[in-house]
Amino acid sequence: MKAFIKYVPVLLFAGVVSCKKVENKVYLEGSTAPQVTASTAAVRLEPGEEANQAIRLNWTNPDYRFTTGISSQNVSYTLEIDTLGSNFQSKTRYVATITSDLSKTFTVAELNGILGNTMLLQLDPRRLYNLEARITASINGAVKLVSNKISFTARPFPPPPKTATPVNDEIWVVGGASPGGWNNPLASPFITNQKFTKRSTTKYDVVLNLNANDGYLILPVMGSWSTKYCLEDGVDRGSTTGGGDFVFKGGGGQDFLSPSPGGTFKISLDFQLGKFTVVRQ
Repeated sequence: MKAFIKYVPVLLFAGVVSCKKVENKVYLEGSTAPQVTASTAAVRLEPGEEANQAIRLNWTNPDYRFTTGISSQNVSYTLEIDTLGSNFQSKTRYVATITSDLSKTFTVAELNGILGNTMLLQLDPRRLYNLEARITASINGAVKLVSNKISFTARPFPPPPKTATPVNDEIWVVGGASPGGWNNPLASPFITNQKFTKRSTTKYDVVLNLNANDGYLILPVMGSWSTKYCLEDGVDRGSTTGGGDFVFKGGGGQDFLSPSPGGTFKISLDFQLGKFTVVRQ
């Protein structure tokens, strides 16, 4: 059965005194789900090879055919990558939209970053993952055609952290929300109590009392305001009192905002993902 796509209005004029609207119905006469192939089933991801090709995915043209002829509209392709067995339902699966092209090439750096920083796969120690990918073709978000699934393996390594780590492995909380206030450098005992503990190369945390609804920054150099960890400009501070993304700034940026009511909180920073959390203790 032909699928009805849309109405195309056409105006036909008879003489100069009357007109009649004619609706030209356009139907889908046929199409073929795209078929995906991969350049390899065993992807090599190794430090020092970031510029190399990791994998190239190719897929066939879905060949949409309408009653008006083969479609001249741009076809959009949604590429999904997920762990094998997740049926493309993981919240952290990778999704990208590609217009018109019939292939996508990932470098080692790009795919490794996707697996580590987008899909949040375990990187340390390194593990071998079974992954799968598929393509969904569509025109204007409709007439969707889902491809076959292809599988491949990869062993991701820790990519460069999304947010630069402290050069001296030291960071402190400073601000009106903290017991030490905006004093910089902090006096004793705040210079000790407001210092983060390094848990790994990319994870730090500290437990301290925070005043309600007040600002604070995280400083990598005590006594200096020239660099800081903070929120990006334009971020809604009120939506990040419990956590969110953080950035490293030499200028600009805005203060973090403490939760309300105040109390004792654990502030945790994950530089690998560029994310922080503030959890009441």
